[in-house]
Amino acid sequence: MEFTTQTTSDGATRLRIDGDLTIYHAAEIKQHLIDGLRAGPVLELDLSHVGEMDTAGFQLLALAKRESLKLDSALHIVGHSPAVREVIEFFNMVAFFGDPLVIPANERN
Repeated sequence: MEFTTQTTSDGATRLRIDGDLTIYHAAEIKQHLIDGLRAGPVLELDLSHVGEMDTAGFQLLALAKRESLKLDSALHIVGHSPAVREVIEFFNMVAFFGDPLVIPANERN
């Protein structure tokens, strides 16, 4: 697992996760998500480098979304890997997260 945090030009915190959003990394991921939400009013979550996501990973994303609402902050998923898109679509939760699911041209059928 690798986590990269940076501040964007508009002041948002961007957290990029490289690895798998799975139960095996749940505690570590949860801490990074909570820290990112507390860092400022906007957390941009780049999941474009996530190779695998299971239900524990999905639960962490749902937790982060709920926490952002409690903290009166914003959580935006700005990059979706195919694995992330598949799980979010499977659970029919695209509207819950409220972010557009962008499919890169090289992944279209």
